Amino acid sequence: MTYPADIPAPIAMLAELTYRCPLSCPYCSNPIEMAKKETELDTQIWADVFAQAAKLGVLQLHLSGGEPASRRDLVALVAAARKAGLYTNLITSAIGLTQRRLADLEQAGLDHIQLSLQGTDAEMADRIGGYKGGFERKMQAAKWIVEAGFPLTLNAVVHRQNLHQLPEAIEMAVAMKARRMEVAIVQFHGWAMLNRQGMMPTRAQAEEANEIVAAARKRLKGVMVIDYVPADYHSDYPKRCMGGWGTTGLNVTPDGLVLPCHAAQTIPSLQFENVRDKALADIWYHGAAFNAYRGEDWMQEPCKSCDRRKLDFGGCRCQAMAIAGEAAATDPVCIKSPLHDKMTELAHNLSSGDNVELVYRKSP
Repeated sequence: MTYPADIPAPIAMLAELTYRCPLSCPYCSNPIEMAKKETELDTQIWADVFAQAAKLGVLQLHLSGGEPASRRDLVALVAAARKAGLYTNLITSAIGLTQRRLADLEQAGLDHIQLSLQGTDAEMADRIGGYKGGFERKMQAAKWIVEAGFPLTLNAVVHRQNLHQLPEAIEMAVAMKARRMEVAIVQFHGWAMLNRQGMMPTRAQAEEANEIVAAARKRLKGVMVIDYVPADYHSDYPKRCMGGWGTTGLNVTPDGLVLPCHAAQTIPSLQFENVRDKALADIWYHGAAFNAYRGEDWMQEPCKSCDRRKLDFGGCRCQAMAIAGEAAATDPVCIKSPLHDKMTELAHNLSSGDNVELVYRKSP
């Protein structure tokens, strides 16, 4: 089978091994309706998917969930990824990791660990994660990870209820000897969409976060790299979502659906193919969902004639669906969108509530 020369090969794949997770984070990007354990791909199928991904051109494999450590075959899956020649990153809450299991993962060929952070103290972290004792276990695991020699990235998802801890979180990452930190202001998809009223940051918080990250990047240059996902609803231009739809990465769900991004299932017009039924390369190059918003032909005005269209590709399709009700619309974050003022007003209204009860994620 021949593939279009004008479509680049993906460089990264997110493998959502399971939706099972001991934590109940109300900002989780997993879908509300989650695939059950009985439908998860088995070890052999995942190993085949990893081999197909490497052949397709994927270089980086991110093992995620849910909590990937909930899979008893995690070590075997890492070994399969190493056999395929993939650089493998484990994205984890650390619940389910022990010194022995970390040693086994190192032996199997795991390259990197990305550790989630819900707060800088037990009171905040355990409340947001919905797991008593989780913070203490996370801090212990972080020491084991560094002692084992794994490169560590600390992933801090921040929102209205914990943004005041951002300076402390950055210092914590340095103290933990993290080589990289990702500061991500919560993205409102999945369970986070149910919790916008309780988690939407204020504009003042968003602007302060921008300043804190900028200062930390300058101060910590050469010590720790800081990646930053700013607050969408308080921005004037959208982020370059996924580096462009169907251009750099793909996701595989626990039951084998192949998605252009983790929230793509929120677009009801799209149909997704399964690795059980079709080759990964065929899905990437010819899948209807992947071709739906590739390039520029799908764009409407003002995106179609905008000089930023090659910079941000019109922004996030899932966000356009959520706010504008149409996936092909200009991302309402953009100041050129006719819905930008509506989004600004929405952000203000959502960020003004106090003592809002959070809806906690439920495992399948």
